[in-house]
Amino acid sequence: MSMLTPPGMGGKYRITGDVYPRMRRPHRRRRIILGAAAGALVLGAAGWGTLQLVEVFTGGDGKTTTAAGKQADCKPVAKASAQPATALPKPAQITVNVYNATPRAGLAKTTADELKKRGFAIGKVGNAPAAYDKKVPGAGILLGAPAATKGSFSVLGTQLKGATTKVDARTTADVDLIIGTAFKTLDPKAAADAALVALNKPKQPLPGRC
Repeated sequence: MSMLTPPGMGGKYRITGDVYPRMRRPHRRRRIILGAAAGALVLGAAGWGTLQLVEVFTGGDGKTTTAAGKQADCKPVAKASAQPATALPKPAQITVNVYNATPRAGLAKTTADELKKRGFAIGKVGNAPAAYDKKVPGAGILLGAPAATKGSFSVLGTQLKGATTKVDARTTADVDLIIGTAFKTLDPKAAADAALVALNKPKQPLPGRC
């Protein structure tokens, strides 16, 4: 009988040998591994959040995220060309017919002479057709083919700001200046030249946005 066998007990309750149950602490290795993994996840999340804040306040690396989650490059807008997008005709390339729709005599000729000095080609000069004679209340009307709206009207319009524009069925490139009752004189040459320069100056593109 072993010394571990309680007194009065024997048989199947007898403990023999020198091997007996031992009380051990629970194994802690799994708990340590799980704790280390959780700590790594927390540190990774904190680092990612910090990186996002840095990109927000510094503008990132020139890229932006689209609705689909993809990054798009924020490229600078190309510089404007030295020439305007649509080439405008020069005054010498525009033939102007000057008509007087007012009761005042001599306006058509004096206006045509001034336009000629400013470089325009002069066509017909005289009284306005019956459809417009004494029926133009404003400063004047620029009348021409639909193609004239692409350039001739703009260039001739720098000489008389108050003129309105109208198209007709002609197929020629000439433009009519019909002088109205509110007409006093053409705009001063300096102002007209400045307006012409601004008209030919290329427009600056808007800054790129991300």
